[in-house]
Amino acid sequence: MIATSTLVMFGLMYLNTYAMDHVFFSQTRAWMALYMGGAMAIVMMLFMLGMYDDSRKNTAILIGAAVVFAGSLYLVRSQDTVSDQAWQRAMIPHHSIAILTSTRARIEDLRVRALADGIVKAQRKEIKEMEWLIRDIEQNGKAMTPGQAQSRPVPVFEGQLGEK
Repeated sequence: MIATSTLVMFGLMYLNTYAMDHVFFSQTRAWMALYMGGAMAIVMMLFMLGMYDDSRKNTAILIGAAVVFAGSLYLVRSQDTVSDQAWQRAMIPHHSIAILTSTRARIEDLRVRALADGIVKAQRKEIKEMEWLIRDIEQNGKAMTPGQAQSRPVPVFEGQLGEK
């Protein structure tokens, strides 16, 4: 039940993405789902401790859940497993959430609307840059020297307010 709930939570984290083509696997979201699952297992076990007679199994489940929680929280906070491509694949859905909230919020103040529109434009531009970089790195490898980076500059993209 906990494993199923953890998988469901992982999927639910993508529901507030603005566009389906902004959904990429995110290690950070996976670690977040795991620490939520670990915390949920601990809370559930503590509430239901009296329902189960085998104290060794209860203790093992609590310790296992605490290890999963602590380990995945460490991975979220440290980002130790997140490389160039994994970072970009995590950031695209994150930026997409900013587009969703900025375009759909009922903003009436003209100054706040201008701020939200600027955020939408910037996020769309950055998503295009990250998508281009993902493809370029997959095709040509990482640019590890200033010369390599100069020979493959990121194109100039614009973020339009009305596009997906």
